[in-house]
Amino acid sequence: MTLIRSETADDADQIHKLTDLAFAEAPYSDGTEADIVRRLRADGDLMISLVADRETSLVGHIAFSPLASPDHRGWACLGPVSVLPDLQGHGIGRRLIEEGLALLRGHDVKGCVLLGSPELYGRFGFRSTGSITHGDLPVEYLQYLSFDGSEPKGEIAFAPAFTPAAEDASEP
Repeated sequence: MTLIRSETADDADQIHKLTDLAFAEAPYSDGTEADIVRRLRADGDLMISLVADRETSLVGHIAFSPLASPDHRGWACLGPVSVLPDLQGHGIGRRLIEEGLALLRGHDVKGCVLLGSPELYGRFGFRSTGSITHGDLPVEYLQYLSFDGSEPKGEIAFAPAFTPAAEDASEP
């Protein structure tokens, strides 16, 4: 049985290892996802951090953080979401996303933005209208789910943890 719960301080190292494993073979990964979660935590930018716990072992994790762009105050970001490779496709990620979004609706946010597969995240109500951009990323992968009927527009900025300073890039 898999329990979805909020992370505790004791989970940080397991979350890091789990995230590394989850993204190790992903062709779209740059290998920084685990470090992003650590920096979000260190910066106090983890609005919601849930784990999937199966018999005292973590098998999944999801993070939500605030967008940093001044024009998008009140919007959150979903990601990264991680599931151990041998358990991907078994509903753990879906449960993390659904439970995370339900909790996020309890915060004072307009909605949620993410960078990801339109086929996957469209199942949860996310959509891309081309109204938001982030550098030269393809707009179809920048998606949002509005909680209040509003639509984000323009260039978005993720929390600083997603774009570390050059000196942070050399840390192990």
